[in-house]
Amino acid sequence: MPIKNFTTRIEEETLDKLKFVAEYEGRTANSQINILIRDCIKEFEKEHGKIELEK
Repeated sequence: MPIKNFTTRIEEETLDKLKFVAEYEGRTANSQINILIRDCIKEFEKEHGKIELEK
């Protein structure tokens, strides 16, 4: 699966806290964000069913 870049704005304090959590977990902030996004999608699909994307 291709990797895409995604830019977002985030408050500095929130980013600093995210980096703290990521470091604690032994991850980069980027890896931590990817895990959080995957977990969010997993929970959504658990409640609402699999998301089917058109190709």
